[in-house]
Amino acid sequence: MSRLAGLFRPELRELRPYRAASFADGLARLNANETPWRPAGDRSANGLNHYPDVRPLRLTAELAALYGLASERVLVTRGSSEAIDLLVRALCREGRDEVMICPPTFGMYAVYAQLQGAGVISVPLDRDQGYQPDLDAISQAWTARCKLLFLCSPNNPTGNLIDDRLIETLCDSLDGKAIVVWDGAYLEFAGHDASRQLLERHDNLVVLRTLSKAWGLAGTRCGALLGTAEVVSMVGRLLPPYSFPTPCADAVSAALESSNRATARQHVRQLCSERERVREALAGNPRINRVWPSDANFLLVESPEAQALVDDARAAGLLIRDFSWDRWTPGCVRITIGTAEQNDRLIEALH
Repeated sequence: MSRLAGLFRPELRELRPYRAASFADGLARLNANETPWRPAGDRSANGLNHYPDVRPLRLTAELAALYGLASERVLVTRGSSEAIDLLVRALCREGRDEVMICPPTFGMYAVYAQLQGAGVISVPLDRDQGYQPDLDAISQAWTARCKLLFLCSPNNPTGNLIDDRLIETLCDSLDGKAIVVWDGAYLEFAGHDASRQLLERHDNLVVLRTLSKAWGLAGTRCGALLGTAEVVSMVGRLLPPYSFPTPCADAVSAALESSNRATARQHVRQLCSERERVREALAGNPRINRVWPSDANFLLVESPEAQALVDDARAAGLLIRDFSWDRWTPGCVRITIGTAEQNDRLIEALH
């Protein structure tokens, strides 16, 4: 057993996965208790009366090509949020194991850990260093029970990209002890992505990707866990068969066609341009103390009038997110970058 496999729950290592019905082209499927007729309005290629593949093999290959990895290193999940849940369930035993998070960050890391009965160690990001991880504090807080370290880069809600060298240092120091999880939901907006290079160098690194943001496919709930073939195989044992719906897989495949990729990339460039325009406009607003630099599709804005900003935006027909309740982001609101027209309305409403 490898050192990496030894991190997983023993009952998962010993689990015999469920054996689902197998299918073959040209053969009638009388082995899965499906209905033989399509439902009314079904325009799918294979018929919604049929189960999807046990694992979405075509979609897996397409995402592997997108992220530059072999297919066995990609696990398709229902959003990257499901991948977080799977990782916690795969490595953490109730009342015995822990995860480490670095707030302010995506709240679901702690939620999934708590649902699993795992402990949560919080080591805040260093605000004075632009919300970068504090390596000394992480080292001091680390325990032998900790199995996962979650890092979000670009980070939600602060928007900053974590220095690749810090992630690599953490992978080195935690080799054989834990898996470092790099949540890269917003990487397409950063203009810099070293995740594949780090994956090639570190077996204990897992990268999470999603098509909800840059690819405009939030409604399909399509994400991916990227890691070693061993990690992908082990985590995949927790997924039920036929888990990724056929309409969602078809929609993602269509969006990833070469003729459509240029549109998605143009939208990313447009959002990045608008992000900087909105940032400059809000930085000159006397109601706002600070607009944090962002490598994502949103801005974190600090103001003594946080609730008033939320109210004024709503009055203009716009919803922005209040983060002033969080002790790590006092007086802050998070603003998603929209269309040029929406952004103009926002700038006007907040002045």
